[in-house]
Amino acid sequence: MSTNMEELPREAWGQSRDWSSSARARTGPSLASVLNNLPSAATLRYRGPGVLPWGTLDEDEDGGRSPQAFSETAQMESHPSRELPWPMQARREHRKRQAREQVASGSESKAAHWTRQLSKTKGKMKEGFQTIQPWAWTLKKIGGQFGAGTESYFSLLRFLLFLNLVASVIEVCMKLIPTWLEGTPPGPPSPNISSTCGSYTPQGQGLVTFSTQVFNLLSGAGYLEWSPLFYGFYPPRSKVAITYLCSVFVIGLIYLLCILHRSVSGLKETLLAETDVLTSYSHRVFSAWNFGLHGEVHVRLRQRIILYELQVELEEAMVRRRAAEQTLGQRVKMWSVRALLNLLILALLGAAFYGIYLATEYTVTLQETPVVQENPLLKLLVDYLPSISISVFNFVLPIVFKFITSLEGYTRSRQIAWILIRTVLLRLLSLVFLLVSLRNQITCGGNMKAERCKACGYNYEELPCWETRLGQEMYKLVIFDLLVGLLVLLLVQFPRKIFCGLCPGALGRMMGTLEFQVPDEVLGLIYAQTVVWVGSFFCPLLPLINTAKFLILFCLKKMALFSIYSPASRTFRASTANFFFPLVLLVGLAISAVPVLYSIFLIPPSKLCGPFQGKSSIWVQIPESIESLPQTAQNFLYFLGTQAFAVPLLILSCILMAYTVALANSYGRLISELKRQIETEAKNKVFLAQRAVALSSANRTL
Repeated sequence: MSTNMEELPREAWGQSRDWSSSARARTGPSLASVLNNLPSAATLRYRGPGVLPWGTLDEDEDGGRSPQAFSETAQMESHPSRELPWPMQARREHRKRQAREQVASGSESKAAHWTRQLSKTKGKMKEGFQTIQPWAWTLKKIGGQFGAGTESYFSLLRFLLFLNLVASVIEVCMKLIPTWLEGTPPGPPSPNISSTCGSYTPQGQGLVTFSTQVFNLLSGAGYLEWSPLFYGFYPPRSKVAITYLCSVFVIGLIYLLCILHRSVSGLKETLLAETDVLTSYSHRVFSAWNFGLHGEVHVRLRQRIILYELQVELEEAMVRRRAAEQTLGQRVKMWSVRALLNLLILALLGAAFYGIYLATEYTVTLQETPVVQENPLLKLLVDYLPSISISVFNFVLPIVFKFITSLEGYTRSRQIAWILIRTVLLRLLSLVFLLVSLRNQITCGGNMKAERCKACGYNYEELPCWETRLGQEMYKLVIFDLLVGLLVLLLVQFPRKIFCGLCPGALGRMMGTLEFQVPDEVLGLIYAQTVVWVGSFFCPLLPLINTAKFLILFCLKKMALFSIYSPASRTFRASTANFFFPLVLLVGLAISAVPVLYSIFLIPPSKLCGPFQGKSSIWVQIPESIESLPQTAQNFLYFLGTQAFAVPLLILSCILMAYTVALANSYGRLISELKRQIETEAKNKVFLAQRAVALSSANRTL
């Protein structure tokens, strides 16, 4: 019995000469000949290094090895390791053997040797960097238990934490250290000193009550107003002014490059995930498993990830099938409903922006009333009125957006995208309207000829140091956002979970079930980071505060995730999030650059505080510093701003762009060719199965 079983595979593959000749006489071509005629025959029949392929004779007619078998084996093993259909360990051994053979024969050139060493070093550095990445295991655990969408939130939080840490180091090195290296900074202006632009006296320099200390800590006033935290503290020294201004552009460039790199990486994953090849269920079932996993915990995490991916695919396939079955009348009705709902959303956004504008406009007026001045708590509430109005709208309207989006009939990924877009408009434009209102206060509504702005170019009566005032507003937004997050987590979510856990029955389970809302949480991060980008010029240590804030937020959110939240009942594709989130970050970076550049180029700096006192604009410091350089350096820097440099640079950029487009088109054609090859392979397999069935039927008939 065992002998017959052992012979069956040889018969099935046509390796017996007697059987194959008799079968060929009875039914025509054998299965082995069918295999040999396929383009993928060599790959299908290959069994590994040193082993003859399927369908070849162990010995030729003279009793020796078949030359064709040896040539086929040698041809397969001569390919690069990455092209061989081997396990990873076999590929590594093959690559090492090839390297040893080249070294022994002396055929490897020095360039190839150094290229190989460089590639090996680069791979080791990449592996080492991945090893030392903080919270790598935590992110993997989160992705396995709560889905890749939740993991993308924590990955973005870690990325922003890294960016703020780098920005904090640069701020300290280029602003704080140069200030102290040139001597102790001078104290605040004396109240007896006045000029045509009035006087500036920071509040509360003596002994104050505890409530006043808390108020100063939360609002950035008092002892914090004249500290390294804000713009007004830094003295008007040439070197300090240069490093202060240059740090803004250095940090902005680092932000831009890092976010672009992350966006491009996410775009590659998104484009691959959106193709039919990688989103097919066969890919999820047969190619998504990682055979290098060790340990039961890792295996279960990977199983959960695949489960969530299949769940998302099935949800979106169901919605697409329903959309394809709609009639023309149903589609017209759906688009009409969507248009009406979008008009409603625009009306809600307009009302929110107008409310924020009014709250900011009336803050200064309310602060001057006697009732507010006498009551510290009421004064604190008035100071935080813009922050409170922004937080209220940011809390209420996303819930309304989520309900409206569920009525529009989109897929889950499309719903997430629309919720994100609308919440982005709400959060970022609310910040824009706050900045517009502050700009109107600083520049007298843009009218520099007004009585309050005519002498100094800004409203020196209400805002003698307008940069510090703008930094205080951004500081209050960051602090208030942190306090709201802590209060909601500690006073609402944790008690709710404990209380509902004590309630028996379905009511307790329903009330105690909380799902981690990825869109809301992500937009909260992007909003907070945009506030920091706007305020870092006016509040240099704001990135350091935000670093501590994000570190606290990461620890609390992780603890709450595993103790309070349950896995989301509806998930979305993480590849879309990995591209969309950095894209929204880029939008936030662009929006934050507008008020900063406007302040640098167009608004005159304060005459009583900061490193740019007495200048017509902040940017004037750069030309004045260039004039102090040697003549050669001046000529070179001025040459960079002439047409003789700009025109060749533009031509070179166009050439590089054309080359990049041509390269992208060639890659596109290559990808199309590879897709056609995949389709051909699929047809080959179908043809092979049909031939096998036909041969089996013919054999049974005979």
